[in-house]
Amino acid sequence: MNGRGPTDRELLDGIELGPRVAPALEHVGERREVRFAGIRFGGRWRRPSGTPAPLPRPLNMSGRLWLVAAVSMMFMWLSIFLWPALADWWTRRDHALLLWLTNIRSDAATAFARRAQFLFDDEARRALRLGCVLALVIFRRWRHLLAALGSFFAAGAILNFLLPGFGRPRPFVEIAGRWLGPAHPSAVVAGLTLTLVVAGYSLIPEGRWRRRWFVFSASTIAVLSLVQMYLGVDHPTDDMVGALFGAAVGVTVFRLFVPDASFPISYARGRKAHLDITGARGAAIERALRDQLGLEVLETKLVGLESSAGSTPIRLTVAGEGGDMHLFAKLYATSHLRADRWYKLARRILYGSLEDEVRFASVSRLVEYEDYMLRIMRDAGVPSAAPFGIVELTPEREYLIVTEFFDNARELGDSEITGAVIDNALHAIRRLWDGHLAHRDLKPANVMVLDEAVQLIDMAFGTARPTPWRQAVDLANMMLTLALHGEPERVYRRALLQFAPEDIAEAFAATKGVTVPSQVRHGLRERKRRDGLDLIEEFRRLAPERKPISIQRWNAQRVRLTVAALAAAAGLVWLAVQNFRGAGFL
Repeated sequence: MNGRGPTDRELLDGIELGPRVAPALEHVGERREVRFAGIRFGGRWRRPSGTPAPLPRPLNMSGRLWLVAAVSMMFMWLSIFLWPALADWWTRRDHALLLWLTNIRSDAATAFARRAQFLFDDEARRALRLGCVLALVIFRRWRHLLAALGSFFAAGAILNFLLPGFGRPRPFVEIAGRWLGPAHPSAVVAGLTLTLVVAGYSLIPEGRWRRRWFVFSASTIAVLSLVQMYLGVDHPTDDMVGALFGAAVGVTVFRLFVPDASFPISYARGRKAHLDITGARGAAIERALRDQLGLEVLETKLVGLESSAGSTPIRLTVAGEGGDMHLFAKLYATSHLRADRWYKLARRILYGSLEDEVRFASVSRLVEYEDYMLRIMRDAGVPSAAPFGIVELTPEREYLIVTEFFDNARELGDSEITGAVIDNALHAIRRLWDGHLAHRDLKPANVMVLDEAVQLIDMAFGTARPTPWRQAVDLANMMLTLALHGEPERVYRRALLQFAPEDIAEAFAATKGVTVPSQVRHGLRERKRRDGLDLIEEFRRLAPERKPISIQRWNAQRVRLTVAALAAAAGLVWLAVQNFRGAGFL
């Protein structure tokens, strides 16, 4: 013992990065560079203080305009109701404009204005909102639906509180139209503005058509506000504040809870979890990989979208010493973190308290966890992709995790299931067991085959020191995955080479709907429909008899969550009914 710690080269020599590659380490000044399969990793390893992130989220022009509008609305409220001098000034300006409008009234114009006022009626507003809600349901845009309903309910609750408190009377001119309740802020203008804003943010993709919709909406609100003032129903400041209020509520809810960067609107087929990697985000990805990992990115391409629901999978083409090479990256964002939380909450309510259903506190923790699982899987000898690090796009919002890409590998479901493939796949489970690890998401899409060698991918759900039940479930899912495209008797016989009959019996005693990934469940249904063979029951018949292992765990937390979910659902239905019945001001 000489007290000397291991060098970087000695540490890397102890890490097996795969049979096809050999790592190398170099020091260039103060930079560390690692070579992997002809790809050099290096570059600047930290972002200087004060330097913006690769994908910053600044307050753009529209955000500044809405901020100015919100501040103007608050100033107008304060000036009208707190400062008598300014309140008198606003009142005199309102009254002067209303007098001018009433003096130019004509029978034809008044009749037209009364007919145009129907757009402010409860029936018209409810019809617009109902159409928006039905469209969101048809397109299964559930997050936008919740944001839309939340906007309606929040605005209605706030106005129901504010209107009686302000109690501003209607204008002191001859009123020629319909009206109800206090005048300020104008509830009908706020309601219609909010409805149009919600429709734009929830149904129209970001870009030219949405901008046109908002221009049309602003013009419509301006014309209808003029109608209200012409009929003597509202003061100008009533309509102005009502329009600003309705727009502010809609913009705030949608930008906070369903921002376009994380939940883009698209009518193309595909999963909503996949983010756009072109434009500003694509440029940020290339810049971040160059600055943080020293990689020269030549192309970014989405891959494996059909089997990926919790992240955005990307194939990177990078410059290597021997030519272009491929790496794999997964993009995680706030939307994926929220989806993970809702997924685990739903599982806890439906299936009980599973020992590893713990939510992540932030996107960075989610990415750090997967990188950690990749590294301990490699240390345990589990055949899996070599991790190359985490890349930050936007602090606490968007990150990339970069790993090895298996060129020419095919999913297990698209490969020939030979005896060697079965042995290698079951050996991977054996290494998981021996390393006290669990994968938790074994399915054809997560088992890659390359020249009969098996590699496990997607370690996001992996866990260390799992319960014996969780390890048994991994074995059952791997055997089911192999049997989907082969014979269960063959898979069972080869499993006996590495596992005891009691282990297999335990695995299928613990197997039921919740423990089987959706891709495998779909394959089981297809196999039963095609061949009339229930693979789970077939494996149970082959293995020694074992009583089913229950996973339905009722506890105080599950009871609380279930009661809270039912109460929230009932409250949501009640609020929806009240809103669309026209209760309240909105």
